[in-house]
Amino acid sequence: MAELFVEQAKQYAETRPSYPQELFEFIASKTPSRDLVWDVGTGSGQAARSLAGIYKNVIGTDTSLKQLEFAPKLPNVRYQQTPPVMSMGELEQTVSTQSSVDLVTIAQAMHWFDLPSFYQQVKWVLKKPHGVIAAWCYTIPEVNDSVDSVFNPFYSIDSDPYWEPQRKLVDNKYMSIDFPFEPVEGTDNTGPFKFVTEKMMDLDEYFTYIRSWSAYQTAKAKGVELLRDDVIESFKRAWNEDGHGQKVVKFPVHLKIGKVGNV
Repeated sequence: MAELFVEQAKQYAETRPSYPQELFEFIASKTPSRDLVWDVGTGSGQAARSLAGIYKNVIGTDTSLKQLEFAPKLPNVRYQQTPPVMSMGELEQTVSTQSSVDLVTIAQAMHWFDLPSFYQQVKWVLKKPHGVIAAWCYTIPEVNDSVDSVFNPFYSIDSDPYWEPQRKLVDNKYMSIDFPFEPVEGTDNTGPFKFVTEKMMDLDEYFTYIRSWSAYQTAKAKGVELLRDDVIESFKRAWNEDGHGQKVVKFPVHLKIGKVGNV
């Protein structure tokens, strides 16, 4: 999976949205202590940056060294490249000891994981019974009716053959993903709970975001240019009809959250 994001690592770091502060405040309100977070699949550190402002220490792991090169360097964040699969011994050596982590986070990455193996590690490393796992994804961007009317068929028809099958879990807002954890205090289920993050973009930045897709890179490797001239022109007409260069692009964020309990 990691190789899908190597070529566009810089684009990914520059154009992927950060996540709303409300998301992190909600998660933090469910963790009784705030000593240590394991941010799995940290990529270029979008989530790690925000977590570092709330928790004492953050360990961000990723299989892609190229992605980690673009992550923000912060005094209480340690980044570590890891293999796709770790033994419990490697987990203890690389991340932390058994029952020592307050929170495990996975931002826009859990659909790539071998979930049965990963969940065993999560349950081993989290503090019991109140250690929390929080996984979220964001779905397709929303600009306005004009731009979205061009984007939606482009996403659902043009790009669809080039997405990995796991992408369907994201399109389904993680509703169908296996999540064997208990609801956290104050909730009666594990979600998904919806948040929204916003990013100001001009059209070039919007195109750079599209070019950061794994599907875009897969299509390109097969000799297919998704952003054909006619597609670009359609986006330009939709984008510029109101005369504004930058627009607010909204990304719906869908959170699954649960606690480990006494397992």
